[in-house]
Amino acid sequence: MALIRCDFFSDALELSTSMTVILPQRVESRIGIDEPPATDAPPPVLYLLHGLSDDDTIWSRRTSIERHAERLGLAVVMPAVHRSFYTDMRHGGRYWTFVSEELPKVVAQLFRVSTERERTFVAGLSMGGYGALQLALRQPERFAAAASLSGALDLVSFTEQGQREETMRLVLGDEPVRGSRSDLFHLLAEADVDALPPLFVASGTEDVLVGHSHRFAEAARSRGAEVTERYAPGGHTWDYWDDVIQDVLAWLPLPS
Repeated sequence: MALIRCDFFSDALELSTSMTVILPQRVESRIGIDEPPATDAPPPVLYLLHGLSDDDTIWSRRTSIERHAERLGLAVVMPAVHRSFYTDMRHGGRYWTFVSEELPKVVAQLFRVSTERERTFVAGLSMGGYGALQLALRQPERFAAAASLSGALDLVSFTEQGQREETMRLVLGDEPVRGSRSDLFHLLAEADVDALPPLFVASGTEDVLVGHSHRFAEAARSRGAEVTERYAPGGHTWDYWDDVIQDVLAWLPLPS
């Protein structure tokens, strides 16, 4: 595998930004590595999103994602979005436009990865779980599967309870979340369920946000969406995410 830290200019953000990318590399042999079957096709790609206090390097620093992706022949794209909640911020950058429109074009321009829906996936933790499901709900034509790990999925309760008040004011301004495009439950209610990709919702049972996952999964299932739930002992920690990302990768409908 190749691990690349890529610095590039974003027109959407009007500044230079970064992404960390894992790319399959064909080699003759390596000790201790199960090589995936050789293929000339561009590899499938997982957009893997970080949480509120992290950056594009965090998944490769805190988990074994490179090793796990290597045995699957999977490319992984990890963009930096700061504390944006993957939105066009009221007082900040246009991070929704960046991640939903500009990023896939830049990735296709710079790297040889698949652009087919059937070979494109998205996942994330905490704030990134919210971002992953927002992408799946608003752009179901792009993704074959979407996963949330310990997701901050219920921004209505998040804001009405005054949690992260300053952060949410910068992200959303003073407008109510309920019924807006920032409300995943509203997006779910308005979605064409038949067009949605399969969803994976996971959380540690001791996680402070576990109720968000339960509520979203229940709402998705009541609408007839395909949802896989996974709950296990653990908190809002990298010990848990390092384990559960392996479940996500095993669940992805990767080409055989």
